[in-house]
Amino acid sequence: MAAYKELDRTDRAILSELQQDGTLSVAQLSEKVGLSTTPCWKRVKSMEESGLIEKRVAIVNREQAGLPVTVFVSLRTNRHDEAWLREFAAAVAGMPEVMEFHRMSGDVDYLLKVVAADIAGYDRFYKRLIQLAQLAGVSSAFSMEQIKSTTALPL
Repeated sequence: MAAYKELDRTDRAILSELQQDGTLSVAQLSEKVGLSTTPCWKRVKSMEESGLIEKRVAIVNREQAGLPVTVFVSLRTNRHDEAWLREFAAAVAGMPEVMEFHRMSGDVDYLLKVVAADIAGYDRFYKRLIQLAQLAGVSSAFSMEQIKSTTALPL
């Protein structure tokens, strides 16, 4: 994928609209951003081909989907080699409960954002997680309330 050129005002407008509603037709999108249909389509296509637009998805309400529990899991390990990370990352990537997986700086090596139906569901996940690799420490923090959540970047 080639890197996308620097974003101009029209690109930012297109991305802002698509971040709010990825189902917009090219005609609707072009009207919203004040561009004719063909140039708008070409810009979107270019952003998709470059990887700037990774994909368009539906955002599902996790509570209505039966996954109201969010847990932030801090992991520490004594292994910091590339082979260990590659193997661990592949195993974690196969766990559908993991919504986000970050390598961190500071006292925590990795941070996971995990969703579950309930505490028992998280406990089942936890037992699978600790079988994946030798970890020096695992700490779980349960979200009491989600104050803000967005997928829209501040363009």
